[in-house]
Amino acid sequence: MSRERSNQDVIPGRIVDDRVVQPGNPWVKVIPQGAVLRIIDLEGKQAVDFLCYNAKDPSERYNACDSLKFSGNIYLTKGSALYSDMGRPIYTIVEDTCGRHDTIGGCCSAESNHFRYGVKDTENCRDTFLRGFSEAGLGRKDIVPNVNFFMNVPVRQDGSVAISDGLSVPGDFVDLKAEMDALTVISNCPQRHNPCCGYNPTPIRIVIWEPT
Repeated sequence: MSRERSNQDVIPGRIVDDRVVQPGNPWVKVIPQGAVLRIIDLEGKQAVDFLCYNAKDPSERYNACDSLKFSGNIYLTKGSALYSDMGRPIYTIVEDTCGRHDTIGGCCSAESNHFRYGVKDTENCRDTFLRGFSEAGLGRKDIVPNVNFFMNVPVRQDGSVAISDGLSVPGDFVDLKAEMDALTVISNCPQRHNPCCGYNPTPIRIVIWEPT
């Protein structure tokens, strides 16, 4: 069943930053506690790889396992929190027009693309993360299992998984409230060899806003 396009431009607060990020590009920012990060899928079916850290001590970082255990669900949506490895929320999802975000698929890499699809030297999210990390003093050891906003990885009854067509429509967005000063690194996924981006990676819009 089709859904109506979401109204991405209704921002219930003061906009601090607003920009478009092309596929294959990193986005790095410290989001202050209390501010809200809006990620908008401009054209639909575009995976957005996401990592976050305590800006004051990046050794505290997003922990997928604890986030799943504490929420009791493998999918993130409104009301879910992204917990750190210290059991503290880094972000809380306060609005979500899509309703399905992946926590288990991880990020693509040149090596995994070669293994799975037989192609070499592809653009990939791990390398994009690493380029973003260079701005933040982080490195390869700081890559952990990440969130994939707007990516659809259903788990079947027999436990098998597969990356499937995304469910997001143009203009879908997710709002994340920072529960601490959050160092945030995003890779707008450039994947062309599976349906996580509809085989056609497209731009996203990222807005930082402060509630009024």
